[in-house]
Amino acid sequence: MSFDVSELREVAQLLRATARAEIMPRFRRLEPGDIRTKSSPTDLVTAADEAAERLITQGLRRLFPGCLVVGEEAAAADATLLDQLAGADLAFTVDPVDGTANFAAGLPLFGVMAAALIRGEVVGAVIHDPVVDELSLALAGQGAWRETPDGDRSPLHVAAPAPTAQMTGSASWRYMRPEMRARVLHGLPQLASSWDHRCAAHEYRMLAGGFSHLAVFNRLMPWDHLPGWLLHQEAGGFSAQFDGTPYRPGQVKGGLVCAPDEASYAALIELLGLR
Repeated sequence: MSFDVSELREVAQLLRATARAEIMPRFRRLEPGDIRTKSSPTDLVTAADEAAERLITQGLRRLFPGCLVVGEEAAAADATLLDQLAGADLAFTVDPVDGTANFAAGLPLFGVMAAALIRGEVVGAVIHDPVVDELSLALAGQGAWRETPDGDRSPLHVAAPAPTAQMTGSASWRYMRPEMRARVLHGLPQLASSWDHRCAAHEYRMLAGGFSHLAVFNRLMPWDHLPGWLLHQEAGGFSAQFDGTPYRPGQVKGGLVCAPDEASYAALIELLGLR
């Protein structure tokens, strides 16, 4: 089985159409009953998340009969879906609205993401920014690129390596153990700049586009990271878990550091005390 650029474009157009139909009409128009919490007060789901995931799931099953679809909301209801990712001939992860807290607050910093997997290997990625209607795409072994609404296409490349004092990027430390969080927060001021957009979609887009050097994550749900991980890799970046092992699609625990190259990764691990 293979997954080619024409199939990737079908997925991209499905995400774009869904955003137009279910997400953007609700942006800044959510009613109080359209927002609720899940695992914590900061873990939100909206009517847009649920409606968009339903439409994307239906579309993927129509385009790729027999495929497994693991959406964020579906997996919250049925955790066994995650266990099926590694063995499925063709599977998709779906994050219908990445950055839900921003979306619910009316901040235009959210995205729609999907990754394609063949027997546990990530082969395609789409990150759609519905606010500006721009796509970031990647195919395993074939590079990463951005596409504007008018079809203009340009390749994506990570930033050039730099000393840690000149690096900028994102660090999400909310889910770290207290002792690790303390070490990371001690090290972050030694970078040129750091932030947390509360939106992996845009943090990965910045990385792959060369607008930042690093990203640090500590909760690895596949719908949050598989699309961006492939995008960053195909744009020339290096990433690994905190202990140096490669990131694998079935992993949900542990942390991930993305950097321009392996030497930069090692320097960040040392600076932030992540090992």
